[in-house]
Amino acid sequence: MKKILTKKKPEKKLLLALKKKAGRARSGRITVRHRGGGVKRLYRILDFGEEKLGIPAKVIALEYDPNRSAFIALLQYQDGEKRYRLAPKDLKIGDEIVASEKAEIKIGNRIKLKNIPVGTQVFNIELEPGKGGKLQKAAGTSAKVLAQEEKFTHLEMPSGETRKISQNCFCTIGQVSHPEHRFERIGKAGTQRLKGWRPTVRGTAMNPPDHPHGGGEGRSPTGLKYPKTPWGKPALGVKTRKKRKWTDKFIIKTRAHK
Repeated sequence: MKKILTKKKPEKKLLLALKKKAGRARSGRITVRHRGGGVKRLYRILDFGEEKLGIPAKVIALEYDPNRSAFIALLQYQDGEKRYRLAPKDLKIGDEIVASEKAEIKIGNRIKLKNIPVGTQVFNIELEPGKGGKLQKAAGTSAKVLAQEEKFTHLEMPSGETRKISQNCFCTIGQVSHPEHRFERIGKAGTQRLKGWRPTVRGTAMNPPDHPHGGGEGRSPTGLKYPKTPWGKPALGVKTRKKRKWTDKFIIKTRAHK
């Protein structure tokens, strides 16, 4: 699928230097394990909202972004400004798209949820009007419009969850590009290291002070009723979602557990 990408250098004005954190928080302590190293990256500044509302733009390039699983599209607006946006599947160079409250139902156009017919696939969905897209931004993802009800639109997420979102929120028509990302194979350890991932050591290979699974002679079992994290908390079959009642009221149907 990378054959569709344009062979050009990224737009210089839309780049930022990305400082490496190696999984460390502001305190300097490691808060995310197994991170560090990797190839130097430049961050592409993407427009996730509707900053250029009502101004048509032409797709002049489709590019790779090392910071996300999806491809990105370089747009040139009629006023001459260039911007990056998340590229939808089947978007081609030369296509014209627009962000408008009542635009045509066409791949790449950004429209308010209240003006989208039932059954349409959408992505880069806002949770609050004017705050920019928050949902369905990874490669190959999209939500489906199920119903329009008073002030809310019902959306079916890829997980099976059905959620109510304000009809004044914007979203983009289509599915996020590069759906083949889920089938890609890393191939070797070196590739993972270049992406900034360090080795993950099994708990059973450690000593007792380092992990609850550690210790024993040779290949021995954990010796516990259930697996634990390095900090002694249950590791498998435990819900990790925090109970936030202010979002629960918008969930009509919970996600399907496999």
